[in-house]
Amino acid sequence: MTVIQWYPGHMAKAKRLMQEDMRIVDLSLVVLDARIPKSSYNPDFDKILRQKPVLMVLNKRDLADSAATKRWLTALPQRFPGCVGAVAINAQQTQGVKVLERQIMQAAEPLFAELAAKGRRRRPVRVMVVGSPNTGKSTLINSLLPKAVSKTGNKPGVTRGKQWVRLGEQIELLDTPGVLWPKFEQPEVAFRLAVTGAISETVYDYYQVSLQLVEWLTQHGAAELAARYKLAVADLTGQPPEMVLEAIGRARGLLAAGGVVRLEETARLLLAEFRNGKIGSFTLDEI
Repeated sequence: MTVIQWYPGHMAKAKRLMQEDMRIVDLSLVVLDARIPKSSYNPDFDKILRQKPVLMVLNKRDLADSAATKRWLTALPQRFPGCVGAVAINAQQTQGVKVLERQIMQAAEPLFAELAAKGRRRRPVRVMVVGSPNTGKSTLINSLLPKAVSKTGNKPGVTRGKQWVRLGEQIELLDTPGVLWPKFEQPEVAFRLAVTGAISETVYDYYQVSLQLVEWLTQHGAAELAARYKLAVADLTGQPPEMVLEAIGRARGLLAAGGVVRLEETARLLLAEFRNGKIGSFTLDEI
């Protein structure tokens, strides 16, 4: 497997600020990519967020296998410290965000009870939104608002600074930059982050990553891969990934002079179509 590491300087600073902000927030929303719930979880969050309750949010549920998402929703509260609940959403289409709002308010009940016991007035619950790059944190915040206020994009690292956003009278959200961890100990984690777009393409060989994706798809989604590119499943099974990628390029007419397949262009096409769900809905992380 290709070795991938990516830890820009602003991420280290963001992590320090996150630790400081924990003193003023009431709970955290950890936004995960539903296709890679485990791989998109930053293990540094165990230490940073453990002081306050945590809600897990599986975003991009439309791109993930629905049965796997249900299993992860059950497993997440049992696997991660301080997790008081989990919800799956599609922030792009505002699906599931009302359920998320209700879960936030439910998680804040102990806070409201404490304020009442002290004779203090109820205030908005302060929620810090955290996650790895490109999990959709800013898109989630925008989905809760009448109009967009945060920069969003499909490139990792769009949000560079923290920003507070108020949702009516009940919730205040603190948006934070996407934060990775300094070293990926497991190559398969780096691959999953790369193939879902959480890592900048400038730090890995997208052609090699596309070959790894072909290998994974021929094992877990051969029917969907064949259907998308009008190939026969039998032609994919047991074939080297280079030959499968070449067949995809030929099927799409990505040919140079002499009928040679433009492999780099084919690799980019495959990664783009996997990321936007055109090949199918897949969950790469198993429980």
